[in-house]
Amino acid sequence: MVTSTHWLASAAGMSVLERGGNAFDAAVTAGFVLQVVEPHLNGPAGDLPILVWSQADDRASAICGQGTAPAAATIEHYTGLGLDLVPGTGLLAATVPGAFGAWLLMLERWGTWPVEDVLEPAISYAENGVPALEQISATIGAVERTFTEDWPTSAELWMPGGRVPTPGSRLRNPALAATYRRIAAASRAASG
Repeated sequence: MVTSTHWLASAAGMSVLERGGNAFDAAVTAGFVLQVVEPHLNGPAGDLPILVWSQADDRASAICGQGTAPAAATIEHYTGLGLDLVPGTGLLAATVPGAFGAWLLMLERWGTWPVEDVLEPAISYAENGVPALEQISATIGAVERTFTEDWPTSAELWMPGGRVPTPGSRLRNPALAATYRRIAAASRAASG
């Protein structure tokens, strides 16, 4: 069984099991699909704590995909900018992303499929598009001004035609698809 917060991720994970992959291959596949279909909740630049049980190892293991603070994020740096607190959003609040590495570490340790195979469903959905969930539309609507005023490349991606997408409209992420294609190709070259 595969379950997630989105039917396309669950279906992608289940298809892995049906084609002979193991539970770890299915989880990684579903995780990467979630980055496409629920970008407001998941992403390659996010955090990811993982607890797994490996029958082969006969023990539970943890993978900490929590982002760490950048080396330059010191108290002195923030106070030098006139700040008493780390801002809640923006680049000064960003961590070094941990999710992508955590998924690949799980695949490397316990999976059986190559990186290119687990990435393929996410690449396909990113290239061809997925229906925007109501929550995606609401989240984009909540940051519309930030996108249009401060993050124009985000506005281009998430607000096609300069508008917040309506629920059910098709969202594509060609930049993510291209990035995952490059990663798949590099992985293939390294292993072949």
